[in-house]
Amino acid sequence: MLRIAFAGTPEFAVPALQALASSRHQLVGVLTQPDRGAGRGRKLKAGPVKLLAEQLGLPIAQPARLNSEQELAPLRGWSSDLLVVVAYGLLLPPSALALPRLGCHNIHASLLPRWRGAAPIQRALLAGDRESGVTIMQMDAGLDTGAVLAQRRMPLDERVDARQLHASLAELGAALLLDTLEAVAAGHARATAQPDLGVSYAAKIDKAEARIDWRCSAEHISRQVRAFSAWPVAETRWQGRQLRIGGAWATESAASAPAAVPGQVLGLSGGVLQVACGEGVLAVTRLQLEGRRMLAAAEFVSGSPLNGARFA
Repeated sequence: MLRIAFAGTPEFAVPALQALASSRHQLVGVLTQPDRGAGRGRKLKAGPVKLLAEQLGLPIAQPARLNSEQELAPLRGWSSDLLVVVAYGLLLPPSALALPRLGCHNIHASLLPRWRGAAPIQRALLAGDRESGVTIMQMDAGLDTGAVLAQRRMPLDERVDARQLHASLAELGAALLLDTLEAVAAGHARATAQPDLGVSYAAKIDKAEARIDWRCSAEHISRQVRAFSAWPVAETRWQGRQLRIGGAWATESAASAPAAVPGQVLGLSGGVLQVACGEGVLAVTRLQLEGRRMLAAAEFVSGSPLNGARFA
């Protein structure tokens, strides 16, 4: 049995914390980011990991940084064998990485060394990757450069979006974590240095990336829609207002409207809105007009006719 401390903040980290709580290992404390202001009143709101840690009755620490001895005191006091880190959101300095007896293990939502960095799920979808997965990594001072303890792969369906992939990888990572901890506890775990070949970086998402350019191919735009399904959500303009596209895929209907211009609405077919692109046609399943809720395409069209419309 290992004494394990946990560091994480958002929903992605919750399955791993739940798995640890149900395992034979002892959870000794949780590091999570400070509560943040939310809503119009900016009322402080706890993150998903903190809420679960409270339910589990675990010691919780919320330092704004981990640079001073005072900020490191909770982690030092827990005397953990291992620190498990999942989307914590704060940089762990060498002084923190050195505290647990067996170091710090991170669940990363990609097949390292591909997609090191902040947004591996979105970047994989934008790039049209055919597979994804999770990596358990022995953390070092670099940006996701530590040695790999374990990986698990999964194929990517051409219609999967970021929300769905986020949930799938969170569960996959939790299961792989438990397997890896058993190997660590038994002394069988082996860390392998990441290869230099195949390194890529998942830069933080800029909101401007979600703006649709209808001159692009339907395949490119469908990747935008799927990658940004959680945030910031792909968007276009219609009648001078923001129009968000919540779900879509590329079709092979390029010959169905040879005279159509990019962004032109071709009509509703089988409950799906067809929109011409620079190459191919985008099948749009959900839309949201500024100030309103997200609607299925057929429901949207019933309330806002799009005959002859062109998105810009």
